[in-house]
Amino acid sequence: MTHQEECTVLDDLTDLLIEHGPTAMASALATLMNHAMQIEREQTLQAESHQRTADRQGYANGFKPKTIRTRVGEVALRIPQTRGYHDPEGRPFYPKSLERGVRSERAMTLAVAEMYVQGVSTRKVTAVVERLCGLEVTSTQVSRAAAELDEQLAAWRNRPIGEVAYLILDARYEKIRHGGAVVPCAVLTAIGVSPDGKRSVLGCSVELSEAEHHWRTFLQSLLARGMRGMKLVVSDDHAGLKAARSATLHGIPWQRCQFHTIRNAMAHVPKASMRADVIQDLKRVFNADDAAEADRRLKEMVARYQKPAPGLANWLEANVHEALTVLGFPPAHRRRLRTTNGLERLNKEIKRRTRVATLFPNEASLLRLVSAVLNEISDDWETERSYLNMEAC
Repeated sequence: MTHQEECTVLDDLTDLLIEHGPTAMASALATLMNHAMQIEREQTLQAESHQRTADRQGYANGFKPKTIRTRVGEVALRIPQTRGYHDPEGRPFYPKSLERGVRSERAMTLAVAEMYVQGVSTRKVTAVVERLCGLEVTSTQVSRAAAELDEQLAAWRNRPIGEVAYLILDARYEKIRHGGAVVPCAVLTAIGVSPDGKRSVLGCSVELSEAEHHWRTFLQSLLARGMRGMKLVVSDDHAGLKAARSATLHGIPWQRCQFHTIRNAMAHVPKASMRADVIQDLKRVFNADDAAEADRRLKEMVARYQKPAPGLANWLEANVHEALTVLGFPPAHRRRLRTTNGLERLNKEIKRRTRVATLFPNEASLLRLVSAVLNEISDDWETERSYLNMEAC
């Protein structure tokens, strides 16, 4: 950006403040930030607008409007966009000056969600948000934020999906009040890996159990939103999920979670002293380079336990093949598709938030908080580098 253009911006700021005084602070801030973000884009791309240079890292691609709330009022900004640029971590350009504002906005969203779940008064929510985000807000604004939050989260849960290469399904339980009693409630979650290797949280649902009806309704909702193209479904062997998957995703290969398979096998080991050996033998089967080698190792394992643990041997022969489907997929993808551990971070984040509340008053309150957490994580995932290298297919 030329010295002349910078002087023009400063002149505009000076004229604004001389003519309107403190009331023009929001407009002045907008002018200054827009100018700074444009300079940052040029520095990032290593080229000014329309400049021809061999060092160029990408191209300017217009602006996107965004309004942010600050201590001087609402500020209307023009966020510079780029084309063909990604940072070393694979993320697109985003002005550093706004990153703090994005974190504050997310913090306020989660704070409102958590506090409303716990029945905190609007006055106290207002005080906490002011401390958390550094903004002066009124109780009316907080109440409006809670209502808008529900609308935003519902829109996120119902957004179109599109093509998904790999689908990972799992559930965790939280306690809610229902019918005058405290009961466990299932949080159903779906992760998708797109054809370009990016992962995202496709959706979530809160149900009273993992019964087939609830899983089937959840999967049907994903299909209704346009989910298609699945090459593999990864999940545990829960009866309700298994039946629902067969009914709604018929014909799509299924990978039984190897971690859960090992845990299920422990129920058929007759002696505690045998467990370590069984675990190592199963891992040896799972770590085979191809399906033929895995099948050979499984037959050896079944034969080894036929006499000392016939029940275990029969179970292994009937069930372990379901955990070997991943061997038909690219080796570079297997580690992340062999289990449902891709949901581990999600479950940890959900638990970190929900353990504060301990007990939810109803399903809606649980869904609000879980959706807010998953929405935030999914946004982060979608701006990170690819989860899988799909060129390995």
